Amino acid sequence: MSGPFDLNDAAAYRAWRERKLATAPRRLEDILVEIGDPRALTPAERSRLLELNAVANMAVYAGRTGRDADKEIPRKLGAQLGLHHLDSHWLTDDDAISPISVRGAEERGERKEFIPYTDKPIKWHTDGYYNTPERTVRGLLLHCVESAESGGENQLLDHEIAYILLRDENPDHIRALSAPDAMTIPPRSDENGVARAAQPGPVFSVDGDGFLHMRYTARTVSIEWRADAATRAAVAALTRLLAAPTPWTLHGRLEPGMGLVCNNVLHDRSAFTESPSRRRLLYRARYYDRVRG
Repeated sequence: MSGPFDLNDAAAYRAWRERKLATAPRRLEDILVEIGDPRALTPAERSRLLELNAVANMAVYAGRTGRDADKEIPRKLGAQLGLHHLDSHWLTDDDAISPISVRGAEERGERKEFIPYTDKPIKWHTDGYYNTPERTVRGLLLHCVESAESGGENQLLDHEIAYILLRDENPDHIRALSAPDAMTIPPRSDENGVARAAQPGPVFSVDGDGFLHMRYTARTVSIEWRADAATRAAVAALTRLLAAPTPWTLHGRLEPGMGLVCNNVLHDRSAFTESPSRRRLLYRARYYDRVRG
């Protein structure tokens, strides 16, 4: 399929690249939308969130719900933006929305070994990189109920910008990271045996509607990269790219009532410190849908 993500279609790539870089945000404030109640967006609020996702694959909202712990906030917000099909897995609640907190991990011992449920930093990644292709996570919503006493900041980078930077350096990097077995997540075992089979897949892929998807984690443990020189060079280039802020790397922290809604862009999280009155709690909803009107 020809288009900007076809390595043989240089003209389409140049035209798309020019538009993308001309409109790409360079500050978190560029994607910040002040809203009232996320459960009932106004037409203008909804339009702005959709517009930013169409341009930058992400938007940050600042709502007025504060520390309201109603899980309908992320669910109803997502539905207004075309996000309906939640990714439910063994670590989500029954409603498929995950409370991300250290306290939750302490109360549910099975979660404490997983970094998102700790106060440790999380390296660059996109969500659901271990999922099967039919469960590809294309949309992500994070809603903050309470922030930590200190720390817990995020960096965000549109995966389409990462694609541009890598392709401009060497198109062979894109070719290597588009291989169907570029990155394999080894099987996960539990007391009953294999709980999840090994999951190979590409880093970059294009869906049936022509949208770019990125499947990636900067973790070095439990990740198997294709054992050839081209893949090693591509992974090294991507690691180097993410090691220092680019002009398009956004940085900030979600405070109570704020949230991120995005097409599963690259993101990380710094370590944080809690206090008795500031126990960090975010709700995370993963979707098989992209944000769209």
